[in-house]
Amino acid sequence: MNNLKVFLLMGLLSVILVLIGSAVGGQSGAILFFLISLAMNFFTYYFSDKVAISMTRSQPVSEREAPELYSIVRRLAQRAGLPMPRLYVTPSPQPNAFATGRNPANSAVAVTEGLLQLLNRTELEGVLAHELAHIKNRDVLVGTIAAAFAGAITMLANIIQWGAILGMGRDDEEGGAGALGALLLAIIAPIAAMIIQMAISRSREYGADETGARIAGNTQGLASALLKLESAAHRIPMQVNPAASHLFIVNPLSGQSVARLFSTHPPIADRVERLKKMRV
Repeated sequence: MNNLKVFLLMGLLSVILVLIGSAVGGQSGAILFFLISLAMNFFTYYFSDKVAISMTRSQPVSEREAPELYSIVRRLAQRAGLPMPRLYVTPSPQPNAFATGRNPANSAVAVTEGLLQLLNRTELEGVLAHELAHIKNRDVLVGTIAAAFAGAITMLANIIQWGAILGMGRDDEEGGAGALGALLLAIIAPIAAMIIQMAISRSREYGADETGARIAGNTQGLASALLKLESAAHRIPMQVNPAASHLFIVNPLSGQSVARLFSTHPPIADRVERLKKMRV
């Protein structure tokens, strides 16, 4: 099912890119942006983990540097029937975490410096089990591709928006939508990409919570961690590309009022309530 989501996502975001190209340069622009979308599809599929790691400025961490982290992840991975993922630390005081990779054999888990400092061992196990659940459920590729495309579309839309403002749009005789059409599409495209992210992310978080609790062997650790992470996210800012915000276990931008309007995560209270009702 997640493989189907990947191809649907690639198709939908490719259509957005082609529409942008058409608005800017007519038929030739549409063809150019279609070729760009094909290249992006290939790159994001095979290098999705590197894209996410780069967007979050995460750095690899060795077992010598983080022995407890390695010990916990290794034990949980064995319980989940997964290979050991590569581990990274994200340089941020906000406690958070995410998983990435196109499949279990090419996966990575990143935790922030703040997460390692805030949580006790049981809570840390709950969060790491949640991230391993994303890998086990094979939905990390979907999220990473959404992040890569949303980032690229937003960047292209910004370029087009400024180009339209400066009078660089193509005229109707060349088959383009003109400056006004390019400007409108540049505004709509990032919103469309964000809506796609939201539709994917909300359901996958519930599934990862449930699978993660079963991997950890209890629901208390993850439930307690989620409450702590939500509180910290409102108090501690995190510098992260908004296109990658849906990758994290809690929305790293939840402290910003505008971000709440486009939240890619279900409410923490709902997630905790579901965990409390679970039997592991």
